[in-house]
Amino acid sequence: MRRVSIIGVGCTPFGKLNGRSIKDLALQACREALADAGIAPHQIEAFYLGNFAGGMLAQQELTAALVAGALGIGSVPSTKVEGACASGGIALRHGYMMVAAGYYDVVLVAGVEKMTQASTEEVTAALSAAADRQAEGSTGLTFPGFFAAMARRYLHEYGATLDHLAAVALKNRENAQRNPRAHFYGKPATFDEIRQSRLVADPLRLYDCSPISDGACAAVLAAGERASEFRGTPVDILGSGQATGSTTLQEMDDLCSLEAVVEAARQAYEQAGVGPEDIDVAEVHDCFSIAELIALEDLGLMPRGEAGPRTAAGETRVGGRVAVNPSGGLLSKGHPVGATGMAQVFEIVRQLRGDSDHQVPRARIGLTHNVGGTGGVAAVHILGAR
Repeated sequence: MRRVSIIGVGCTPFGKLNGRSIKDLALQACREALADAGIAPHQIEAFYLGNFAGGMLAQQELTAALVAGALGIGSVPSTKVEGACASGGIALRHGYMMVAAGYYDVVLVAGVEKMTQASTEEVTAALSAAADRQAEGSTGLTFPGFFAAMARRYLHEYGATLDHLAAVALKNRENAQRNPRAHFYGKPATFDEIRQSRLVADPLRLYDCSPISDGACAAVLAAGERASEFRGTPVDILGSGQATGSTTLQEMDDLCSLEAVVEAARQAYEQAGVGPEDIDVAEVHDCFSIAELIALEDLGLMPRGEAGPRTAAGETRVGGRVAVNPSGGLLSKGHPVGATGMAQVFEIVRQLRGDSDHQVPRARIGLTHNVGGTGGVAAVHILGAR
């Protein structure tokens, strides 16, 4: 397989973007990525677009073809990729594999979601479509409820505390104050505000949950040997993993771990030839505060049961042992679900190029971790600076 490089990235702000359509958002991110790479639309050979709920929330399907047409990239293959909240990460993997296999030399990958025009009830119903509607979905179990059950078990199993959950939310809210694209940029919160926010699903409170957001991100991928032909500073995709896990709570062997993440991470580390100890910066899928703690352990970045106290001790802050979610993560950067995986890539690429808004010193190897549904799918990518 050939080496694959990311040669350009683009990203809209995340948040409540009134008056912007799903198509408009995707176009902005794609045009920024093309400009960053110094590449013309006609040079793109294929397009992959991650999107989950466009039909349900924005009443728009055929999104990839619509965006491709507006971009002017011609009749090249354009494919929409759906994997719930992991749609963006899976879209990246599809683009990566096609370039690595030699089918294409230059590919555009994006992720987009438009959510805030819908009510909370409508968004909740749309997100619940990622659960098994003939099993737990029919009982009314929502994703806050699912992750609340994981949190309860984790607190019981490892002696973690509610303060540990709040430490995740606080760190990511503080990180977002350095990210002008973040949903909660300019909206700091204190530890007490986080701990005292209203209960959503015991033990998770409002600030333990990611917000409903709009946004889009994109990246241009190129064969490694051609990366120097373009203007962008290349960042290599060292490893890519994807795996499938349990789609219902009742099927899980361990409520403190997502098997798809463990397997996808194993694949990515093995391909990259690195281990968790080599990761300088990670963007992990913190849809809820408990999800970050479990992710740190599933990815091998923290020993089992220790992510809570180590987070509270500052090990995951910028300047700590491994910087986690310097963008603000889903909790504070925002979570437009189809765009989230690509937003993680956007942040890690900028970290490895040395031009992030919240730069991790001497970052050379980064990781992205994108999860869909109740852990039914996960994509993990490891990126490296040239």
